[in-house]
Amino acid sequence: MLIEVKVPQLSESVSEATLVSWHKKEGDAVSRDENLIDIETDKVVLETPAPADGVLVKIVKGNGDTVTSGELIAQIDTEAKAASGAAKSEPVPPVTAPAAAPAAAASSSAAAGSPSPAARKILEEKGITAAEVSGTGRGGRVTKEDAVGANKAKPAAAAAPAVVIAGERPEERVPMTRLRARIAERLIQSKNENAILTTFNEVNMAPVMALRKQYGDKFEKAHGVRLGFMGFFVKAAVAALKKYPILNASVDGNDIVYHGYIDIGIAVGSPRGLVVPILRDADQMSVADVEKKIAEYGQKAKDGKLSLEELSGGTFSISNGGVFGSMLSTPIINPPQSAILGIHATKDRPVAENGQVVIRPINYLALSYDHRIIDGREAVLGLVAMKEALEDPARLILDI
Repeated sequence: MLIEVKVPQLSESVSEATLVSWHKKEGDAVSRDENLIDIETDKVVLETPAPADGVLVKIVKGNGDTVTSGELIAQIDTEAKAASGAAKSEPVPPVTAPAAAPAAAASSSAAAGSPSPAARKILEEKGITAAEVSGTGRGGRVTKEDAVGANKAKPAAAAAPAVVIAGERPEERVPMTRLRARIAERLIQSKNENAILTTFNEVNMAPVMALRKQYGDKFEKAHGVRLGFMGFFVKAAVAALKKYPILNASVDGNDIVYHGYIDIGIAVGSPRGLVVPILRDADQMSVADVEKKIAEYGQKAKDGKLSLEELSGGTFSISNGGVFGSMLSTPIINPPQSAILGIHATKDRPVAENGQVVIRPINYLALSYDHRIIDGREAVLGLVAMKEALEDPARLILDI
């Protein structure tokens, strides 16, 4: 029986996606729930599992194709048997026009081992033919790993005197991923639509650091997660947003929308770019809940497993440039939100206390806000409220 493989349901905010890499070729046996292909949206990479055991008899859409929710991309025959030995049909050819010339060169070198779809895409982008790569797959097939290795070896070859052309410097043109293009679009949107202003303050992190040192071991034993800094920053932000709800609001046309909940987006770096998973109802979360969720999101971002739902929404954001060593920055608002908190590296710095210069672990906070609806008073007082909560962390419940 033939079973259709279709594009999973995309979120309302995502109209289309791109087929990135087929993990199977026509004629291959597949198992139920085995990932067939990675599908990239402007937010996440989705895995598409096989709906049943059988043989992948037809691939309708190839790597690089743009697809929409529910669109047919392949067919599985539950009664067929997998082809033995060599593949019974050619791998899915790439469809992007700019890669036509490299593709032709690659196909002409089939004797050297036809590349897998993922490998073919990499080779085309690098301008390398399959004949130039020694395949380690079945029947001499060039695998994705082979293609990646060939790409790494390319600079050494280019450095040979016979290849270098006087006066020329090497450069490489790579198209943006769908996620990177979406990030660029939203940043420009934020810059053009929001009246962005940033206010700064400094925080003495000594009380938080002392609390972590005193209760860190007990906290980890009680909750199964390390007591980090982000839990404190999130709880401090929640305290400020409750006191000044305008910081948690958004603009919709000529209306100001006040949200009766606090969903905080945490900016996380991933191999595909910056993503912002959401802490739902952060005002109802304990420090332990926050730390557990952030650790979970960090691992999912690394593995490319974040779902559309986990990345959708948010009423306020926190960006932590401190993990990369940033001293100071002006974060950009994530529309339709109206404010974002930037936190930075905590460093020992000289400060004045009671007429004396002392050394304290200082973190500079930056609050960027939409001046169309947030006045300087609320922005400054909101940041001061965060500062006060961090410098007196006994206010924040640790649940231990």
